[in-house]
Amino acid sequence: MSFALGFKPPSAGSSGPGAGRGATMENLEKQLICPVCLEMFSKPVVILPCQHNLCRKCANDIFQSANPLWQSRGSSSMAVSGSRFRCPSCRHEVVLDRHGVYGLQRNLLVENIIDLYRQQESSRLVDMKPEQHQQQLMCEEHEEEKINIYCLSCQMPTCSMCKVFGKHKDCDVAPLSSVYMRQKTELSDGIAILVASNDHIQEVICQMEAICHTIEDNGQRQRELLATHFGGLVAILEERKQELVGLITKQQDDKLKHIRSLMRRHGDDLEAAVTLVESAIQSMEEPHMPLFIQSANVILEKMAETARASNAELPELGYESMSHFVIDTDDLAVMLMNIDFCSGVGDDGDEDPEDAGEESELDFFSRY
Repeated sequence: MSFALGFKPPSAGSSGPGAGRGATMENLEKQLICPVCLEMFSKPVVILPCQHNLCRKCANDIFQSANPLWQSRGSSSMAVSGSRFRCPSCRHEVVLDRHGVYGLQRNLLVENIIDLYRQQESSRLVDMKPEQHQQQLMCEEHEEEKINIYCLSCQMPTCSMCKVFGKHKDCDVAPLSSVYMRQKTELSDGIAILVASNDHIQEVICQMEAICHTIEDNGQRQRELLATHFGGLVAILEERKQELVGLITKQQDDKLKHIRSLMRRHGDDLEAAVTLVESAIQSMEEPHMPLFIQSANVILEKMAETARASNAELPELGYESMSHFVIDTDDLAVMLMNIDFCSGVGDDGDEDPEDAGEESELDFFSRY
């Protein structure tokens, strides 16, 4: 056996058990009305960032009127990102991306509720005339008996004969109409609660999305801050390296200048000695004794002067060594390896992380 449940609220003047149900259904129907066209939401329903719902067509009409220069999605030109309009319910400003209204999220739950509502509305004949419809439902065991009671123990509809003489005689039963009204009211109340809960969940999701964006922004800011601090350290190291390299280069140039000066002086002495030797050799070939003696005396005197002035000076032992330019970076390397974030200092601390980072750099290098 099958039973159709009506979903349309009773008329304004109804009384009795259906009056409370009617008020509940009326409140539910109000939640499903678009604030723009004042009709029930048409598919697809979109959720604005402020958590209010609109028909997509209505949202697009409002957006087009607020942004006349915006190109439609089918246009060949690129849509302008950052276009905006205000929510007709709360005046909250809605900023859309390049997809426009088609980038808004669909509210599938509201769509499903509307589908259910319309299905129940289509069976309003059953809802308005339940007794007439029930007259058509007869008991399978007692064909002349109408289904008019509900077995609470077995959770199924039945007839009075089944309660008096049949298998439900020991069960607890209730009038079918009262059970029908009670369950229908419970269902409509549950739908209304679910709609309100959905609004709350959507708001929570929106807040969490905002938190995610904040976390991403904070992470990016801290990465940039860390890169700035390490860039400062690298700049200090590079500057100091250039200073130390300059010291090594200066002493190297001074030593080379001194050695090359000695080389030039010894070269001049060597050239003069070679010339003197050549002159002595030529005088040895003089055949006339008076002339030979006279030139030999001059040459011997020059040789004596050369011998007295000759002093092949060499630099001191180890002059070429540059091993005294040694730095000990072991402790510094360990300290660099142990660079870490300062404990107890954060976004809520009294100390600015940027100022703290700069101060730590100065303290770090002041000891070197």
